[in-house]
Amino acid sequence: MIIARTPLRISLGGGGTDLPSYYREFGGFVISAAINKYVYITANRSFFAGYFLKYSDTEHAETVDAIKHPLFREALKMHGIGDRVELGSVADVPAGTGLGSSGTFTVGLLHALYAYRQKHVASETLAQEAVEIEMNRLQQPVGKQDQYIAAYGGLLCQDYRRDGSVGVAPLNLPESTMRELEESLMLFFVGSTRSASALLQTQKTQSEGRDKKMLSDLHFAKQLGYETESVLCSGAVLSYGAIMHEHWLRKRQRSEGMSSSRVDELYELARGAGGATGGKLVGAGGSGFLLLQCADRKRLRGVMQEAGVDEMSFQFDFDGSVVMLRN
Repeated sequence: MIIARTPLRISLGGGGTDLPSYYREFGGFVISAAINKYVYITANRSFFAGYFLKYSDTEHAETVDAIKHPLFREALKMHGIGDRVELGSVADVPAGTGLGSSGTFTVGLLHALYAYRQKHVASETLAQEAVEIEMNRLQQPVGKQDQYIAAYGGLLCQDYRRDGSVGVAPLNLPESTMRELEESLMLFFVGSTRSASALLQTQKTQSEGRDKKMLSDLHFAKQLGYETESVLCSGAVLSYGAIMHEHWLRKRQRSEGMSSSRVDELYELARGAGGATGGKLVGAGGSGFLLLQCADRKRLRGVMQEAGVDEMSFQFDFDGSVVMLRN
């Protein structure tokens, strides 16, 4: 039995510039943080012939090509391990909530398949192969940050170069600054799930078409990513909220589905009565989790609870994708 555990993420700055429609011409920069909410992938030898898959549905396929789930299918095509295998997934958080679950799932699945074959694998290889599956083989309109932060963990600065290569480096903060940042951030589930594909496809189409507003918004997001790095490295942790607020005001104008009246109402409540200095929806937008920064967690928590919004507590994860059980 193999169990791989892979972290979900929050994006701290530069989100959207990790899509090839942008970085191939301008270069991208993203800061992401892995959190201690996970996708777990299990792999086990089966007594019976075929591929047994358990996720939100179940499948028993006689051949790899007959597998319906695209990520399972393409990962198994990439790593031929023969049939008589059972693969399953379970997650701490539902898919479609803006925490990068698809990239996390793919990285974890690949890690489990390597472990099943009793092979060691580097974080860089996991990230690259996950990108190959999602972006190239399945042609999904996604970026690269989810796969990279899931593989590496920690707080990660990612340079997306015009030639397609990626430079990664940890955001080197003193322990005290890291903990202050962690304590200042809160996640609240604003309800419902959604696929980011439509919003990301719009961004891709507009970027490739050199839409001036879209490119301006992404240039702005990248600049705020650099500002985020500078502010956090200087130790001015609570100044990050103002950057988040500036980014969210611009981001929610990017497309009609980026926000909703409910999200806008909760955001204004958080910044008013809740005392939050800033925030944003994580992920492509539309729904899921609202990430907020504050100096008084108790105050913000009380206001959001009164509004009927559940908090999801979290800490940063510094392990990245790991194999927890191998026997």
